[in-house]
Amino acid sequence: MVVGLRRPLKQSIVKPPSHCEVCEHYLKWYELIPVLSFIISKGKCRHCHNRISFYYPLVELLSGFLFALAYYIFGFSYECLVMICLASLLIIIFVSDFKYFVILDGPLIIFSLLIILFIYLNSDLKAVGFKIMAGLILALFMVIVRLIGNKIFKRDSLGGGDIKLSFLIGLVLGVRLGFVALIISSFIAFPYALYVMNKKEDEMPYGPFLITALIVCFIFQSEFLNLLDLLII
Repeated sequence: MVVGLRRPLKQSIVKPPSHCEVCEHYLKWYELIPVLSFIISKGKCRHCHNRISFYYPLVELLSGFLFALAYYIFGFSYECLVMICLASLLIIIFVSDFKYFVILDGPLIIFSLLIILFIYLNSDLKAVGFKIMAGLILALFMVIVRLIGNKIFKRDSLGGGDIKLSFLIGLVLGVRLGFVALIISSFIAFPYALYVMNKKEDEMPYGPFLITALIVCFIFQSEFLNLLDLLII
């Protein structure tokens, strides 16, 4: 979460240490225990007594849930390691894209390289090549979507970060499941898009919906592949 909050502002994730955003009081170690510290302090800064955003314990709960889910579903395996990477990236993208409309390059590069390493260790160099090709195909598809969207709407219709994230989707899922994830992300984003249109805002984050769809397809990839086989796609 700190990465998503600070890196878009070009701030260090180490200095200054975690602190109250109102009084800038540096938090002690016992004030940084996920969720528990929020409950003990009754959602307030122990120094100035201003309320702490409920966003913090919510993100902490989501992180813990996704990490536990990864181990529960996959055990200690290649899939578990990939799921942990995706869960970590989901938290960063949710924070940075919703708050700043930015998907950071650094985390995308780091987690893409980690996943490439996991693919190589779990399979071979040939599999890595196929996965990278799948990522490039999905990224190219999203570039085409952006060009068409820009032509229709006379403005940027898709962010560069979304295109880079689509490469990761192809890298993890392959081409067929990757396109399924893109379709699912559109359905997930649709209610929020209506909300944004109703408020007459000009921009909405798409990254959180892309990464959510990626995780859904990764968890249920066998079911989706079986469905695609039935549909002969």
